[in-house]
Amino acid sequence: MKVIDVYEQYFEAEYEFNGVPRKGAVVKLTATSDSGMITYAHSVSFFPHRDEEDYAVSYDAYHERTLHEAKGRRSRKLDEAYYSQIRELTDSLCKEIGAVVYWDRPLREARRG
Repeated sequence: MKVIDVYEQYFEAEYEFNGVPRKGAVVKLTATSDSGMITYAHSVSFFPHRDEEDYAVSYDAYHERTLHEAKGRRSRKLDEAYYSQIRELTDSLCKEIGAVVYWDRPLREARRG
């Protein structure tokens, strides 16, 4: 199985889960290739981010959606198609759970794989 983070970026956020305020979020688009199948998933994990150095991601406030699962392999075309929707997908998920990701307040530069 090969797992590749197509996109990953940390942002300031607002969310409370299990009684703990979460001030940071890591947004990801992941491609998983295994036995001739390709799966694309979008995920958001909220973490406390209590200070500038706190990037301890706690996976209890983790939300994931499978976007695509089919025979085939990873392609630049699929990468870009799902990457172009990342903000809409994240905002939709945040609306469902009562969270906010501040797109104009990145905590780190985006990483593309």
